[in-house]
Amino acid sequence: MSSRPLTREELAVDPLDAARLLLGAHLEADGVRVRIVEVEAYRGGDDPASHCYRGRTSRNDVMFGPAGHLYVYFVYGMHFCANVVAATDGVPGAVLLRAGEVLEGLPLAHERRPAARSDAELARGPARLCSVLGLDRKYNGIDLTSPDSPVRLFAGDHAGEVHSGPRVGVAVAMDVPWRFWIDSPAVSPYRKGGKRRATA
Repeated sequence: MSSRPLTREELAVDPLDAARLLLGAHLEADGVRVRIVEVEAYRGGDDPASHCYRGRTSRNDVMFGPAGHLYVYFVYGMHFCANVVAATDGVPGAVLLRAGEVLEGLPLAHERRPAARSDAELARGPARLCSVLGLDRKYNGIDLTSPDSPVRLFAGDHAGEVHSGPRVGVAVAMDVPWRFWIDSPAVSPYRKGGKRRATA
């Protein structure tokens, strides 16, 4: 089980590089630990699918750094999504955590996601991942690299190919291949974007 925390310096890179770094990493919160198997990268001013495309606001402020913080937002009036902030301080960028495999806290994860028909479905998709980990807006902005943080991010590793393809559910820049995943039954199904928007 990975125990080396990821550092701010490791995450202060282009979101595309941070996305690959996060594959296989472990995220631990509120009694549950998951292995990240699917992510999406989002930049700022040059990425029209990003929350930061039109500039800094009170909502997206965390995305402007420093790296290593958690950006949590509410979408469709019912779900939370979590992102790891990347890039250098003042430059917006983040990686949406799309799916994970539950490694620890399996009974608690099933309590939080009673509709899941299998372990693989528990954290398949960004909203389910947040639900399993107990993440909501109160965790927005916390420092994942701090030893005292209630949410911790640990280095991981993985064998095999890293796959890439279009991001899911975005309304613009739909064909940009900035979704990355590794082989796992927990990876979410691809749904092409359209009118609604659920991105970082």
